[in-house]
Formats: sequence, C-alpha cells, structure tokens
Amino acid sequence: MTPPRTRSARIAASLVPVRRLLRQDGNDTWAVRLLPRVVFGLAAAYTLFLLASGGMSSFIAVCAVLALAASCWLLRRRGQLLLALASTTITAAATGYLAAVGDIARGTASGLLSGQAVFGYWALGGMALLGAWMVKEHSGRRGVTVVIADCGLVAASGAGTVLPAASVPLGFLCVVAVLAARGGGLAAARRRMSRTRAFRVRPSTAAADPEN
Repeated sequence: MTPPRTRSARIAASLVPVRRLLRQDGNDTWAVRLLPRVVFGLAAAYTLFLLASGGMSSFIAVCAVLALAASCWLLRRRGQLLLALASTTITAAATGYLAAVGDIARGTASGLLSGQAVFGYWALGGMALLGAWMVKEHSGRRGVTVVIADCGLVAASGAGTVLPAASVPLGFLCVVAVLAARGGGLAAARRRMSRTRAFRVRPSTAAADPEN
C-alpha cells in the first residue's frame, strides 16, 4: 500500500499545472499562452454544440467540418496528398454539377446516361489519385499530377453536356495520358524503343563487317 506522504506528493505534483495556469505569472510563458487557448477552445466547442443541436442536417454538417479539419491537421506535413484529396473532392462535386446542368439543358431530369457518367468520373478521379501514388519513382509532384488529371476530367465533363456518350472515354484518355506523362511512362517507352533500335542495329552492323 502506498504511504500517505507519497500520495499527497503525487496529488501536489498533479496540481502544479493548474496552479501555474491560475496564477498567470508573466514569466511563465506556458501558462500565459495556454489560458487564451483554453478559453477559445471552450467557446468553439460550445458554438459547434449549438450548431449541431439545430437539426440532423446541421449535425451532419458539423461532423463533416470536424472530419475535414482533423484530416487537414493529420495531413499538414503531407502537402501533396492533401492537395490531391482536395482536388479529387472538388472534381467530384464539379463533375456532378456539370452532369446535372447537362440534364437540364437536354430537358431530362436525372437521366440514366448522365448518372452513369457521374460514377465514371468518380472512378476516374480515384484512378488518378491511386495512379499517382502507385508509381515508386515519380518524376514530378504527385499532387500536381492529380490536379492536372482532375482538370482534364472537369473538361471532359464539360464536353459531356454536349456529347454525353463520349465524355467518360475522353476523361479516361486524359487521365491515362497525364499519368503516363507525369509518372515516367513516356520515358520508359522511349528507353524501350531505344533499346529495340540498338538491338536491331547491332546485328546489321555485324553482318556488314567484312572481317566477320
């Protein structure tokens, strides 16, 4: 059993931060900085609680904002991944909006073709996100690659308002071209072509050599 003196010493040691926070000594930087953070944190928590208690939609919106803030905080040191996730989210929203605009322009509400195109855009956005990180040796920044591919998807969805049947194949070609250009696919193809040409030239030169 722990002696009473040891318990009292532990309790006193645990109360030292509270005493420092309440005293607010000008020379104690930790206590001076912590107090406003605690106050603003409690005010923000109370505000979020009031907003979330307004209804189910408000609760879902607050949870989404908190999840987004937590993901941004966790990915603060991985700027390229954060950029890619933000670009993919914006692209999903933009392609869905353009598909709805195309339906309104054609006079059809919730058309089957545009609905399939939206899921195709989302799949291609995930393909661009995964394809940028599947390559071990990437020639450029991976987040920038995803942004360029997403811009191609948005352009393809814009073209889908006029030609809905050709929008998803066009977006697929854009994503594949960007991943090949930025991921080192073109350089690998050039190296293979140069090796093939060198292999073809060597037998011809060996046959033309009179000493052989």
